Amino acid sequence: MLPSVFRCVRPVSTTLALNRPLAHFRPHMDPDPSRPVERAIRTKLTNSLLPDHLEVHNESHMHAVPPGSESHFRVLVVSSKFEGLPLIQRHRLVNEALKEELSSCVHALAIQAKTPEQWGSNPTLAKSPPCMGGSRGDHTVEEKLKAGRE
Repeated sequence: MLPSVFRCVRPVSTTLALNRPLAHFRPHMDPDPSRPVERAIRTKLTNSLLPDHLEVHNESHMHAVPPGSESHFRVLVVSSKFEGLPLIQRHRLVNEALKEELSSCVHALAIQAKTPEQWGSNPTLAKSPPCMGGSRGDHTVEEKLKAGRE
C-alpha cells in the first residue's frame, strides 16, 4: 500500500458509515477520499469480513492529538462471519484485518463486533467516554503521526 495512505493529519472527520443495507436502515454516504486511514479501515474490513453493516467513526477530535488527525477510531462491524465466535475472537479478526494501520498511525481502536441477529435486536453503537488526556504523555502517538506523514 502506498505510504500516502497512512497520512494521519487530515480535516476533522464527521461520522460516516458504509453499509450493505438492512431493510430498516437508511443508506449512508461513501467515505471521503481525503481521509486515507478511514478509507483503508473501511476497505479492509469490508473485504475481509463482508459486513452487513459497517460504521467507521474517526474520534481523533475527542483526544489530545492535532486537529485533523486520523489516530482514534471506533468501528461497528455486523457480519455473519462472527456467528458462533466469542467476542475475543471477533476482535482478533478485526485487529488482524487492520494490523498495518494499528502498527502505523492508528493509536486507538474501539470495536463493536456483532452478528446480524445481535444487530437486529439491538441496532445501537456504544458511546465513547470523554478523553481523559491519557495520550498527552504517550510519545507513541506523536511517533505514529510522524511516521504516517512520511
